[in-house]
Amino acid sequence: MPYDPTDIRSQLATAPRAAGANVAPQYVEFGATEPSETTAGAGRLWWARSQTCIVSYAQLAAGDELVRSGQPDEYMILATEATGALNLSWNGGEPVRAEGAAVVVVPPGDSVVRAETAAVVVRLFSPRSDDLAARCANAGFYAEPDPNVAPFAPWPDPPDGHRIRVYPLDDHPKDPGRFGRLFRCSTVMVNYFYPDPGPRDPAKMSPHHHDDFEQLSLCLVGDYVHHIRTPWVPDMGQWREDEHQLCVSPSLTVIPPPSVHTTQGVGEGEHHMIDIFAPPRFDFSNQPGWVLNAGEYPMPEPLPSA
Repeated sequence: MPYDPTDIRSQLATAPRAAGANVAPQYVEFGATEPSETTAGAGRLWWARSQTCIVSYAQLAAGDELVRSGQPDEYMILATEATGALNLSWNGGEPVRAEGAAVVVVPPGDSVVRAETAAVVVRLFSPRSDDLAARCANAGFYAEPDPNVAPFAPWPDPPDGHRIRVYPLDDHPKDPGRFGRLFRCSTVMVNYFYPDPGPRDPAKMSPHHHDDFEQLSLCLVGDYVHHIRTPWVPDMGQWREDEHQLCVSPSLTVIPPPSVHTTQGVGEGEHHMIDIFAPPRFDFSNQPGWVLNAGEYPMPEPLPSA
């Protein structure tokens, strides 16, 4: 399905649509449900997942700590505009400070994230964190794997070794030659979009599909409608009506392959969204200059030809 010619993604290579019908999308409105956990400072945490990614959305009070012991692989932190300052430590080393909106990569092992001020903090983990997967409100949905989703496989570790990596978003102004603000580590990729004022133009939507990976859309500010269409397959029992799901921020939507989808900001005021992919996407990574920290994280070696 081609993009509009004015959409920078139109330069991406297209692939034939997968044959199998997709499973149902997942919608989680964090503010409309009871939190999974509360902190000593009355902070609130919600947990949700897709097949290949675990998401923690946290509203923290000053002084709250998020402690992770024995983490098997890298995880990513998204500090939002509502975040003041975070103090991060790894394996007992020298603390690192992150202030304001930022993407942070935390290595495997033991880590502590401390909120110096009230903060909204999102953490993204791979499915290898079994203990965290069990906390997710929708854990039961993924008791059986989605056959359309490729098995999770991490990308290479950073050649210069593990350390806490902080990427302040203010360092990356808008560039019309680049699609959003893409960052990756060995387990996950995010596109931390720039905020949009007002609703999206309904004449400029971008319906598309992915053959074998999920898209997680994390809405931080504003109301969004997720338009999702399940492709028809020979078995009519697997057909679904088109979905036009209104989600109020903060929310997470898991869009399974190979559904056709596009997301529309609705209503007045600011809209702000982040797209999440686990593991990183090859097509975005193959675009020169799109992934802002590509120099620190190599792509996997190409598979040998048969």
